[in-house]
Amino acid sequence: MPFPLAEPPDAAAREAGRLLFAAPTEFLKGVVAMDGLPPGDRPEVCFAGRSNVGKSSLINALTGRKGLARASNTPGRTQEINFFTTTGGPYLVDLPGYGYANAPVAVVEKWQRLLKSYLAGRATLRRAFVLIDARHGVKAVDDEIMALLDRAAVTFQAVLTKADKVKDKDRDTVLAQVRTALAKHPAAYPELVLTSSEKGDGIETLRAIIAALD
Repeated sequence: MPFPLAEPPDAAAREAGRLLFAAPTEFLKGVVAMDGLPPGDRPEVCFAGRSNVGKSSLINALTGRKGLARASNTPGRTQEINFFTTTGGPYLVDLPGYGYANAPVAVVEKWQRLLKSYLAGRATLRRAFVLIDARHGVKAVDDEIMALLDRAAVTFQAVLTKADKVKDKDRDTVLAQVRTALAKHPAAYPELVLTSSEKGDGIETLRAIIAALD
């Protein structure tokens, strides 16, 4: 099957992921322009997704710190590229939400340009995690970001969020839609991760994946 769900990590990979995120993760800075990016002195992974897809909640679940990334019910609250430092590991990068945002058009356009500049031009970016709401599947704006990552030759992996909100009978339909969409994108990593920040589903798997990137 193309784009199968990632297998749960083995004991060694699970422990590597646990150790990485058991150590302190700290907010470093919010960036509003490319010249404000921190030095590219370590690998980094980023989290991209439509506004209100659950990026902040996922980062909080990964790090075990409820208030590290600011979650909000207001789409478009994250208007900066927010960098977090792990201990001895990569930067975690929370990108501005794309798509609908409750902000003036000029502000939205500014941070969308920043988002695209970052994705296309950050040499230390090892993987982009493109978050897809498991209730809705891939939307046109998701396809746009995936196409940008194709052009930039940045490997991205689809992470389905809010899996606990989807009924079992609907899950296969959503997964089929996501797999069909991903098949069009050469930069797509050939495994999906199904997560629930609320229930903890898939968090160990995603931790292990991040810990294995160098």
